Amino acid sequence: MDSSVPSLLPNRRNSGVLVVVLALVPALSAVLRLGRVHPDETYQYLEPAFSRVRGYGVLAWEWQVGLRNWAVPGLLSWFLRLSDRLGVESPRGYRAVMELPLVVLHAAALFAVLRYARRKVDSERLALLSLGLFGLYGPLLELSGRTLGETFSAGFLLLALEVLDREGRPVRTGLLSGAYLGLAVVARYGSGVFVLIALVWLAVRREWLKLALCGVAGAVVAGALGVLDKVTWGDWFHSLIFYLRFNVLTHDAADRFGVNPVYFFIPAFISLFPLWAWVGAWRAVRRQGNIPLGLLLALGYLVAVSATPHKEVRFLYPAMVLALMDAVPGFVTWLGSRPGVPRIQALRWGLTVLVGLVPGYFLLAERPEQFQAITAATRGSDTRGLLVVNEGLWGAGGYFYIGKRIPWTLTDHATDAVFQQAMRSPVINRVVTYDDAALPELEAAGFHVMQKMGHAKWLAR
Repeated sequence: MDSSVPSLLPNRRNSGVLVVVLALVPALSAVLRLGRVHPDETYQYLEPAFSRVRGYGVLAWEWQVGLRNWAVPGLLSWFLRLSDRLGVESPRGYRAVMELPLVVLHAAALFAVLRYARRKVDSERLALLSLGLFGLYGPLLELSGRTLGETFSAGFLLLALEVLDREGRPVRTGLLSGAYLGLAVVARYGSGVFVLIALVWLAVRREWLKLALCGVAGAVVAGALGVLDKVTWGDWFHSLIFYLRFNVLTHDAADRFGVNPVYFFIPAFISLFPLWAWVGAWRAVRRQGNIPLGLLLALGYLVAVSATPHKEVRFLYPAMVLALMDAVPGFVTWLGSRPGVPRIQALRWGLTVLVGLVPGYFLLAERPEQFQAITAATRGSDTRGLLVVNEGLWGAGGYFYIGKRIPWTLTDHATDAVFQQAMRSPVINRVVTYDDAALPELEAAGFHVMQKMGHAKWLAR
């Protein structure tokens, strides 16, 4: 089987190098490109962490009523403090330092994928190919370096899936899987669906000791969450209770964010799941004789979230990577067994990688040049105030990417009262405009283009 697979791959001794490289690619992409896949990336994680350290920032309504817990933003805040201790002052610089926990979590998840694949395929080379195809999945490259609840939660879910798949040592596997599942829920409450499915799966298999210890470890994590909420919000499990009331027990989420049809996720799932992964999923089911846990978790979650009123494509991300974890070994085994000369085999593997990259275009970060322009425009010590033109509040970078306590505001058109007031204000001496919005009026008010970054420009006066 191995003879038909390209040989330009690391052996088992160098698998760590491949993991590190694959973990660094999305991190570097997020830090170098900036932008945002979703406003939550900034306003649910980076901006709260920033405000906790610096004492000022834009806090979304969730952070005013206590719908979120402080676990992830609190962790990120310590890395921001570390960057301060290191003397890192630029927003991109401390964003890089705050990327470190994401790199560690993603690397750990990739190691879990590798260990999982080793149990499913016949050789180390096919296991490494499985890791490579998984690590080069487009949405994974785009999201695993981003500060989103789906990202953190998916990493812990991948770790949990690998542990639950192990044979023997029920004490260790039960405790570890419970801890990972608990952390996945702390990072994102919507992932509780995966936990319920995993517990039912253990019960159906009559793995009672593992089930009990999984529950014990999960309860410990839940207890820590309760303490955290008590300290930060004043009540035990304040954020979890508020989340359930807002999203599950009432129609508040639907009233605020709108209602999507029950079939909303079906075309999204089809477009995000690579064509080759369908083959791999089918092979995995045939080989095991039933639905593997990763696919079961993904399908159960898809059914559950389809029943919720408010839906967003990014909600699918944890399910996609869990399904892919089972699909990749199945596909690699199938493709590795196909006959063909090395050149044909190399072409097949190359096309597979390209097909896996395509779904990433559905989740590309938006307006990276605008974020880059904001960080560039506000670096000078003479910066007094900033105006961002052609962007709403929740799409801008907040104080996190400005990096200093200066007045700033946003507007869309030169006819807006906010724009007219900013042009008359001596405080506003920096502007970032996107797609040249209001550029003639800015130049007429004495602003000069200092730098062009793709669709964005920043100006000074």
